[in-house]
Amino acid sequence: MAEVSGIVVDWGGVLTPSFADGIAAWAADEGVDAEEFHAALGRLLGPGAPSGDPAAQRFRQVERGELPVAVFEETLAALVRRPDGSHPDAKGLVERMFAPFTEEPAMTGLLRALRGAGLKVALLSNSWGHTYDRRGWDGLFDTVVISCEVGLRKPEPEIFRHTARLLDRPLGGCVLVDDLGRNIRAARELGMAGVHHRTPRETALALADLLVPAGRRAVHAYLSGAPSGH
Repeated sequence: MAEVSGIVVDWGGVLTPSFADGIAAWAADEGVDAEEFHAALGRLLGPGAPSGDPAAQRFRQVERGELPVAVFEETLAALVRRPDGSHPDAKGLVERMFAPFTEEPAMTGLLRALRGAGLKVALLSNSWGHTYDRRGWDGLFDTVVISCEVGLRKPEPEIFRHTARLLDRPLGGCVLVDDLGRNIRAARELGMAGVHHRTPRETALALADLLVPAGRRAVHAYLSGAPSGH
């Protein structure tokens, strides 16, 4: 595999705490069952999900920007209920859901180190229409690709091609860092490298095996100064 100089990173679960942790915090605030929500997502979006399910289609539509967020929120609210049988308020649900997804400094620090070494960095995020906190992004990313803003979503091949073009890198010169295996598999089928994110340190070490020499040096220098536990 060619050494890569373009890093394409997911947002939720990569540049933030894990999706499970974020959903757990939201569910506690809403008084709903996080496990019930994850089970519903599995039924709708998992490998065995029926292709024509209207609720599953709404997830794909909102990620492409084809469905108003307010309509999608009605679908989300219907997936879970409180112990008294009531559903959470649909209005503003997406913003409340993603409020716990705060920045993971170990990952943003790594990306700044890589970009400072001359590598190209892109954010590639499927979005349910929430508002991202973009403070500091100008110094973190060379380009930002949000699914609902470009009308494409992962794992559709064209969104990976589009991101690579914006980075001015061939697909084979890019690596995708994502917490979902289906996105990693789709990227690899196009010739990209893939790192399945679990912890910042594991991801950094995996990247060091793939990147051009300047990137490898930047990773090791960053790790040598990173706080213990990262």
